[in-house]
Amino acid sequence: MRRKPAKTARVNTFPLLAPSVAALLLWMTVPLAMTLWFSFRRYNLLNPMLHGFAGLSNYRFLVADPALSHILLTTVFLVAAVLTITVSLGAVMAALFAISFPGRGIARVLMISPFFVMPTVSALIWKNLLMHPVNGLFAAIARGLGFPAIDWFGSLPLTSIIIIVSWEWLPFAFLILLTALQSLDQEQLEAARLDGAGPIAIFFHIQIPHMGRAISVVVMMETIFLLGIFAEIYVTTAGGPGIATTNLPFLIYQRALLAFNVGSASAAGVIAIVLANIIAAFLIRTIAKRLDV
Repeated sequence: MRRKPAKTARVNTFPLLAPSVAALLLWMTVPLAMTLWFSFRRYNLLNPMLHGFAGLSNYRFLVADPALSHILLTTVFLVAAVLTITVSLGAVMAALFAISFPGRGIARVLMISPFFVMPTVSALIWKNLLMHPVNGLFAAIARGLGFPAIDWFGSLPLTSIIIIVSWEWLPFAFLILLTALQSLDQEQLEAARLDGAGPIAIFFHIQIPHMGRAISVVVMMETIFLLGIFAEIYVTTAGGPGIATTNLPFLIYQRALLAFNVGSASAAGVIAIVLANIIAAFLIRTIAKRLDV
């Protein structure tokens, strides 16, 4: 006679999970709900008597501002430029560091060290020690070669920000891509060399395809953080000259803490959330297709 299998007791985990789920929902929804609420309100700290429902006037004020389109383009261009530089240079450096050479351990530590410098500190280093038009290292080199010194933050402000942020994020791309390259089959590389493939052919036809998924992950992770660049702009150019380096996070800061217009800042925040979600949805779909291959 066959014995009936013992019934497994089902444990009700809802009381254990409920507090964490509730805290997570509050963490996510309350700030978003408050941002939406204030974006439809007249809320200026300099004029507390002016209050009430504003409808879409905060959004109309932002959209009617001719600077908004320039700020959106600056935000997207800044992210795209840093992604292009960090991913391309990170792939090249990962391929170079995959080759054994004396002192590779020390060189690897030096390579990743900028990632551990706080954005504010790195911006101060670049502004005062490297890119300063009078006392900076680049100005001294230019004068030594007989060229005039460049006023980086006056003449090339957005390029300067891109250089600083790329210097900060290059180690991240390098680490992820180097880790991906370390899983590459060495017999495949040896077979390519025996067939006469040179370093450039190996890089483009073997190493780059092998790093494809890692590159997708780097692009998605960096995009999420690069959309919120603020400290480098605040320390070096303060969004200027004019609005040359003003991105969406800095626009929100200007509206909220310089103009004290909470309603307008909240509307700009909602626009930033919409832009981030559009880019994130595009990246997630692209990466999901690549991971399905």
